[in-house]
Amino acid sequence: MNRLKDEKSPYLKQHADNPVDWHPWGEEAFRRAREEDKPVFLSIGYATCHWCHVMAHESFEDPEVARLMNEAFVSIKVDREERPDIDHTYMLVCQMMSGQGGWPLNVLLTPDKEPFYSATYLPKRGRGGRPGMLELVPWIDGLWEDEREKVMRSAENLTEAYRKSTRHAGETFDYEETLDTAWQAFRSSYDPEHGGFGEAPKFPSPHNLGFLLRYGWRTDSGEAADMVERTLTRMRYGGLFDQVGFGFHRYSTDRRWLVPHFEKMLYDQAGLLMAYTEGWQVTGRELFRDTARQIVTYLERCLLSDTGGFHSAEDADSPGGGEGDFYTWTADEIRELLPPGQAELVLRAWNFTEEGNWREESSGRRDGTNIPHRDRSLAELAGERGEEPETTADLLENARGALREAREERPRPGLDHKILTDWNGMTVAALARAARTFGREREEELARGAADFLLDEMRHGEGHLLHRWCEGERSVRGNADDYAFLLWGLLELHETTRETRWLEEAVDLAKVFVRECWDPAEGGFFFTGASEEVILARAKEFYDGAMPSANSVAACCLLRLARLTGESSWEEKAERTLALYKEQVSGAPTAFSQMLQALEWQVEGGREIIVRGKPGEAPVRRFLEDLNRRFLPHRAVLVAGEGDETLARLAPFLENFTRRGGEPAFYICRNYTCERPVTDPEKALELLE
Repeated sequence: MNRLKDEKSPYLKQHADNPVDWHPWGEEAFRRAREEDKPVFLSIGYATCHWCHVMAHESFEDPEVARLMNEAFVSIKVDREERPDIDHTYMLVCQMMSGQGGWPLNVLLTPDKEPFYSATYLPKRGRGGRPGMLELVPWIDGLWEDEREKVMRSAENLTEAYRKSTRHAGETFDYEETLDTAWQAFRSSYDPEHGGFGEAPKFPSPHNLGFLLRYGWRTDSGEAADMVERTLTRMRYGGLFDQVGFGFHRYSTDRRWLVPHFEKMLYDQAGLLMAYTEGWQVTGRELFRDTARQIVTYLERCLLSDTGGFHSAEDADSPGGGEGDFYTWTADEIRELLPPGQAELVLRAWNFTEEGNWREESSGRRDGTNIPHRDRSLAELAGERGEEPETTADLLENARGALREAREERPRPGLDHKILTDWNGMTVAALARAARTFGREREEELARGAADFLLDEMRHGEGHLLHRWCEGERSVRGNADDYAFLLWGLLELHETTRETRWLEEAVDLAKVFVRECWDPAEGGFFFTGASEEVILARAKEFYDGAMPSANSVAACCLLRLARLTGESSWEEKAERTLALYKEQVSGAPTAFSQMLQALEWQVEGGREIIVRGKPGEAPVRRFLEDLNRRFLPHRAVLVAGEGDETLARLAPFLENFTRRGGEPAFYICRNYTCERPVTDPEKALELLE
């Protein structure tokens, strides 16, 4: 038993029985490395990472590899989701050294935490040009013993390069030109046949779709909306979506969205819930509304904790099985479970074949298993069968229920049950957006429950956030992602519920965010708080990867907060954040699609919508219901009646709109300039056009 047995992280617990003498990250490990004059082997992964499991089985569970590691290194295991600050630091180092990264991430450090070697997946023995642990460990040990000066010089150079990479010079730039460049780049990499961008592997990246919807809306580009519509359709039809139990898998290994890596992450569900909600607003496609509801069904059924917060992820692998075993079927299994007519419908609707419709990734062999996926609409399928679409839909839904019930008898993939503030904040935002768009109370209840949990359990001391909750223990000081994503959730919840308490919480949180993470010298938000451990250098995250970066989300939220409160300092901070990354955004705009949404706000000008009245009044209710169904980005909506002292304090400018009292009135403003008020909700909606 190593030193991980008392850790809360599900990932660290997975390694508690390894023969490797693992330490958690902490001073004890580095002190031991200094005392024994050994390098540190830092291994970073997460609980639902398929290749992390493969490497653990091949290498870390092997006695021979463990013996070599224990003799040569002090070894540290880190859960990237629990300590994203450590992961971000050394992932950037890995990318600087090799031009690529991924998990598992393995880095060799000096006892002073300076890196000198990095790699991702390492098998026991080398193959395919990739070194194995049996060769690597003795080689590193020899370098440490015989070429120490060379190793230390390399570590110093890498550390200095990393520190230089964290420094940026703010500079204004042409927002509109950058947005046009980004549009052309997305256009050139778009896959017109299958949707999405680039070649395999394909990631959902919902913030890319959010940018394209906003760009298309501002420029009246039907082409941009068509690209989003096709991408959303093909992802929903493909094996990327769990056709039986709902929810999206992590990414597709092929162009067609057929073969996913099967883990399901909370943040993917949140981002895609937002994308399908906005996709419905733009297109009116029932498929998109149904998909949004199905994502919520999956969240509630599989990831909702009894605390009100949401668990992090489900694994790709099943206990005692391989990746995807829980999700795949043979044609014979379908025939055994369903009556003949219904079985044939499922085989046809979800494209099953006798030999199987996918190949195992590592061997390339077909073993007769199928990933359920669609290649046509229900209306097309019904036409082939000579049925009404409603009949086909009912039959398929009944079959889906039977398959899901049968699937529950299989060994279920592991649940990563920790609750993370940032991922939950993003989920609150998505649920709140879906609740008001579709007028569904359950989504609002789920958003409220998660937000209440975060505010009650994940705040500490003078309002600062904590990052991780697991098995009743909250730990790890909050980072910029935690503040930015929870701020987003609170702003969305305020617009959905019209309750001032959420706006008040948002303002208070934004103040703590600035206190903890804002850089008054250069602008932008550091990833770690002011009192946190500094690893190599205090860095800022700005690249929009699997999730948007904290600085991108912060820029969007602060622009909105400025319009809601009339406090210009929020917009000034957003502008400084945008200017800070001029070189990066201008050079590779498609890597900053959430940041581009903030640029879109500034170019378009934004709309402030002020309603004098109360949400329950009939004209106000009609206006808000219609408004919520529309795709109208870059908006800040306030519903203000007399007597709301808290809202009057948060947004003092509202006095000019509410002091006269009287019947409900609607003020449509743009860039702080308002049209004359109207009392007819339909006329107000016309003004928005």
